[in-house]
Amino acid sequence: MDTQHLILFIAATFLLAGFVKGVIGLGLPTIAVGILGVVMAPAQAAALLVVPNLITNGWQIATGPGLKAILIRLWPMLAGICVGTWAGAGLLEQQKNGSATLWLGVALVLYALVGLKAAKLRVSPGMEAWLGPVIGIATGVATAATGVFVLPAVPYLQALGLDKDELVQALGVSFIVSTLALSVGLLGSGALDATVAWHSALALLPALAGMAVGTIIRNRISASTFKLCFFAGLLALGSYLVVRSIG
Repeated sequence: MDTQHLILFIAATFLLAGFVKGVIGLGLPTIAVGILGVVMAPAQAAALLVVPNLITNGWQIATGPGLKAILIRLWPMLAGICVGTWAGAGLLEQQKNGSATLWLGVALVLYALVGLKAAKLRVSPGMEAWLGPVIGIATGVATAATGVFVLPAVPYLQALGLDKDELVQALGVSFIVSTLALSVGLLGSGALDATVAWHSALALLPALAGMAVGTIIRNRISASTFKLCFFAGLLALGSYLVVRSIG
């Protein structure tokens, strides 16, 4: 693929990924890493995502209802994400056969099917103090291996009983911490440098454009429709990862 077509391919990828994130609050790294994996290594794709992830999740956090309360409630999980990501540093560069991405996709599909059947997962307040760090560490390791931040953090956050806007904000907080933790590992491995950071900044423009359109749609749909879109989006993302891994 020549340079011009590669640029168009990357821009279209981030436009689509930003749109999905605007609608359901997640999906930017899942879609981008999966599609960009066609033309580059997973570590390179993850490095390109750094700036779009930071800015889009910052936007997602800023438009939420109560950041302080979210941070107080989620800090054990967020600390665990950092520990797990740093403990798994280097796994993304070592991934050759796509097995980590395959199992991530399978888990997403199963969780989405449970959600679409209206089964309700609930985490009681008394469990959060010990379960949060465990979920965070597991999410961190998965992030280090795949460059994708969704499991098991997303099911855990959804099980806390947050409303639509609170959930989207909580997802943004989780993802921005994951991005920062992963960036440290990418810097250490040399996958992220000044040139890559500049290219990542350019990828922000189509990501923001897509997210803006997606956010407009999310603001116009009901809570029940959002829930349907949320789980249907997870099902589509998981199915895509499975097909991408075995194809």
